[in-house]
Amino acid sequence: MSGVRPVANRWWVVFGAVLMQLSLGAIYAWSVFTPALIEAGWSRVETQVVFGTGLAGFALVMVVAGRLLVRFGPRKLALAGGAVLGLGYVIAGLFGATNFWAVLIGIGVIGGAGIGLGYVVPIAVGMRWFPDRKGMITGLAVAGFGFGAMGWVKLAGSWGGLIESLGLATTFVIYGIAYAALIWIGALWMRMPPKGWAPAGFTQAATTATGGENYTLAEMLRTPQFYLVFLVFAVSAGAGLMSIGLMKLYPIEALEAAGYAPAEASAIAGTAMAVFFSLANGLGRILWGMASDKLGRRRSILVMTGTQALFLFAFTAMAGTPWLLYLGAVLIGFNYG
Repeated sequence: MSGVRPVANRWWVVFGAVLMQLSLGAIYAWSVFTPALIEAGWSRVETQVVFGTGLAGFALVMVVAGRLLVRFGPRKLALAGGAVLGLGYVIAGLFGATNFWAVLIGIGVIGGAGIGLGYVVPIAVGMRWFPDRKGMITGLAVAGFGFGAMGWVKLAGSWGGLIESLGLATTFVIYGIAYAALIWIGALWMRMPPKGWAPAGFTQAATTATGGENYTLAEMLRTPQFYLVFLVFAVSAGAGLMSIGLMKLYPIEALEAAGYAPAEASAIAGTAMAVFFSLANGLGRILWGMASDKLGRRRSILVMTGTQALFLFAFTAMAGTPWLLYLGAVLIGFNYG
């Protein structure tokens, strides 16, 4: 990759990364489709099976994507991720938008794999171009993953009304094409810096002084720290992803139990997910990334996981009151970011 020509300004890499992540955050917008699917006869469990399958595919393919990135380079991998993600949504739309198996295979399996292929690219490329601001750039690179959900949810729901006016099938196809297009445009800036490149005033010695070490895969798997980090991220990310999957369904039930009409409860819950949660999630990715540069990775994770547990427990009592629901969505979204 040393022969790759650098972009004129490394901040264009950030622009491309955000464009990609706006689409890769498609999984966060899943909740906007669940009410229509339930009306079509799906059970709540079936909606969560698709969501969970997408997340599992995302996570598993990311492991392979790291190797593919080295072999094929970031741009090709990004293009492949966009194609696979877009294809998954188009398949779901063309082969039965309310058919469980079509949606499970299209959005859950194929779409999840596409997200996994593309997700590693903007993070890896961004960190190579910004070795002096790794926390900040990682946050910026993935901010679109959180912000994107707001636009996709509102476009399909209350603002754009795509589901109501065009139906689920057409909405899936439109989203598949849009996801692929944004990722392909963002891929234009996905290239590694030349070998030996560094920003002005930055020296690699400054980072090695912090005690960082390089391990092979086999060496890493023999360290207890790897399994501790894996456990922390599995538990904390699992809790956050569970919140995303239920951020609309659970508040709807809580609000209806509190006396709100179904349509009103759905609108309030949709706003909590699409606006408050998504905005806070995107901001959290940026600000926590910057905080980790200042506070250190370990301290930042301790603060996030500790407070997140409190917020999740409190959310069960907050979801039935609109302003408390919005506050809970902000707190959970910001921390999970």
